[in-house]
Parts: sequence; C-alpha cells; structure tokens
Amino acid sequence: MNTALILLVDDDPGMLQLLAMRLGSMGYQTCSAASGQEALEILEQHSVHAVLTDLRMEPMDGMALCSQILERWPGLPVIMLTAHGTIREAVDATREGVFAFLTKPVDKDELHSTLTQALSLHQPSEGRGEGDNGRIVTRSARMFQLLEQARLYAQSDVNILITGESGTGKELLADMIHRNSHRHDNPFVAINCSAIPEDLLESELFGHVRGAFTGANQDREGLLTSADGGTVLLDEIGDMAYPLQAKLLRVLQEGFLRPVGGRQDIAIDIRVISATHVDLEAAIAERQFREDLFYRLNVVSLKLPPLRDRIEDIPLLAEHFLARIAQRTGRPEKSLAPEALGLLLGYHWPGNIRQLENVMERLFALTSGAVISAAQTQQAMPVDRMAKVESLTEARTQFEKTYLDRLLKATNGNMTLAAELADRNRSDFHKLVKKHGLDPQAYRSSQPEGE
Repeated sequence: MNTALILLVDDDPGMLQLLAMRLGSMGYQTCSAASGQEALEILEQHSVHAVLTDLRMEPMDGMALCSQILERWPGLPVIMLTAHGTIREAVDATREGVFAFLTKPVDKDELHSTLTQALSLHQPSEGRGEGDNGRIVTRSARMFQLLEQARLYAQSDVNILITGESGTGKELLADMIHRNSHRHDNPFVAINCSAIPEDLLESELFGHVRGAFTGANQDREGLLTSADGGTVLLDEIGDMAYPLQAKLLRVLQEGFLRPVGGRQDIAIDIRVISATHVDLEAAIAERQFREDLFYRLNVVSLKLPPLRDRIEDIPLLAEHFLARIAQRTGRPEKSLAPEALGLLLGYHWPGNIRQLENVMERLFALTSGAVISAAQTQQAMPVDRMAKVESLTEARTQFEKTYLDRLLKATNGNMTLAAELADRNRSDFHKLVKKHGLDPQAYRSSQPEGE
C-alpha cells in the first residue's frame, strides 16, 4: 500500500466515492471531506501529502480552500477538479499556486501521472527523521530533484560545492544537508568569506593564541574548531585570499589546524560544504583559486537554479514571506491581487529569492489594507526588467502573427501554397492573414509568383 495519504474534497458524495475507489485501485490511501471547512479540520489532525479538490463548492470554493492551504501548509500540492473548466480558470488557478488543474470526467492515466508528480514534491515523512525541506519553500520539480540529490549526499561525509547566483538560497540548502546528515545534533557554522576582512579571516577561521598579534589579549577558538563534529559552510569561498587557501587545504587533507601564533596542531572533525556564485574553474585559470583546493571541495556539486527558472515558486514564496512577516510583526495577513502577482511573475529577479523577500517586506510596509494592489507592487519594485505577464489570448495572437509572417516569407507571399502548408482552406487563411493586418504583396519579390 502506498504510504501517501490523499485528501479528497467535493460536495458531491458520489464523486468522493468514485475518486476514493479509483485512487484505492492505484494503491493510495484516501480520506474525504464534503466541504472546504471540513478539509481544513482534517488537515489540522492528519499528515496529508496531496489534496484533490473540486473547484465549485459552497460556501468555500476550491480556490478559497487552496489559498488557506498554501498559507498554512506551504508546499502541500493542491490539484483542482472541475466540470466547468475554462482556460481562464486554469491560468488563474496555477498563478495562485494550484499544482494542476484537471477537468471532469478525469482521465485515470492523467490523474495518476499528476499525483505522481505532485507527491514527488511532498513525500511521506515516515522513516526520514529530519529529512524534510525545512525552510526551503518550493513546488518546482527541478528543485525537488535537487533536494533529493542533496538528501542522498547528506548521508555521507563527502565535501559538497553548492553553486548558484546570489540570493538563490545556498545557505538554506547547506543547512538542510546538515540536518539530514548524521551530524545533525552537532553545530552548523556558516562563514561568509567575503564579509570578513582578509586580514581577519585567518584568525576567525583558525583562532589565535594570546599575543599572536596586537590586540590578541587571550586565546580565542576559531570557527572551524567551534564546528567540531558538525558541518561548516564556507560561503563565497571564491573570495578567499590565495595564501589562506593553502592553509584550508591542509585542514581538509590532514584533519588538523593550527591557530594563528600557535605551535601545536588541533585535531578537528568537520564536514565542509562550500558555496559560491563565481566560476571557480575560471578563477583557477586566472590563478586566483587553487586547483587542488577546488578538487577537495568539489567532491560532489549542486547547482541552485535562479528564481527566473523556477517561476512556479514565485506565488508560493511571495505568500510565504507575507505570512511570515505578518506573524513576526503581529499584524493581519495580506495577500496579493492577481494583477500584482502578474507583475511578480513578469520580473526577471536578478537578486533571486533574497530580492523577492525584500520586495515583500516593502509591500507589507506600504500596504494598509488586506490586499496588495498592482500599483503598490509596481511602486515597491525596481523599474528595470519589469514586464507584464501576457494573457493566453495575447500569447496565442502573437504566435499566430509570427507563424503567418514566417509562412508568407517562406512561400514568397504565395497564399495558395501558404494555406496548404498551414492545412487551412484558402478562404479561412485569407481571413486569418487579414485579421493580423498582413499584406501578402509585401512578401513577394520583384518577380511575383502566381497564386
């Protein structure tokens, strides 16, 4: 029997029974609720791994239920069902964080495939100890694959190199790896190599003895020693000074370190995770980073995608940050208007998740009401690289025009041939060309071909 528990929500008892039988035949466990409120009560009492809910229900519809679920249980996949499905509803639903939108009668294979994907983002926790995502909020299949890889690496003591742009969550990933490892009861120490002045970093890492330098009035334990038995994150390792890299290499090779000014080595047992946003191989070619240290650090590697490549996480992260800010400040929670969310989805996010969090902080402070408008969102965001997310109709219109333009260019404006290639009758094709304001004559060469 599959250990995943699926919550079914529908005000039609017959549909609940049918879905329970169908999922039961697939090996899933199910529980049922006849209303959104009953569903929330079940979620309070049971560990559910996915929710399958009808859209049209009274008094709380599927979208309202989904909103409550995503606020209170971020990352829990919600699959929406409706007999009245429209493209507009599907677009709105996915923008609000719904994992998938299926139309009744539901195809069994499609339902099974969708549930398999959804559960890959929220696996049962039995037997996994602290093997959850922790503070990493995601519904991205790409991110889930990376997290599964990270959990696998966590079971050994291999050194890991995490790469990715600034603000993508490298420290969160390192912390998750530590919590999933056998070292989880011991310290996790994060050291930002770029934030500590070069002349102080050695002392911070290795410690120092009294009298080692001016101002060293007593012995001081280094950060590496304080992490003994646990995990050290060397963030922005690419910014470490070249001479200091040799001393770090010795620690990794021999398991000993010597404090600044000291005469005795100290044995330490640490697991090293390093992180960087720079290209270390390019730095090696420019003799700014040691090749031998690189291979010691990069036993295995994980690359975090930028936020623009996991756009499905933007609604979930935005609501997560807003809920967290409300909890921290003790103020009422706020939500994003659909138009405001559209602006977030259309932005490039060069600063990634950290930038999104900062924007949510500004929006929460700027907004006095319960709903954050598009105008307020635009005011809080940088003006560069902003774009409106086009509607499905706009996207289809642009595709049609681009397609017709390419087709007329390829046929030298020959409407008969172009209609044949488009598999449309000539009359309909003429109407389509006219609709988009295209002139076949403009595509013809100085020696026009007959139609």
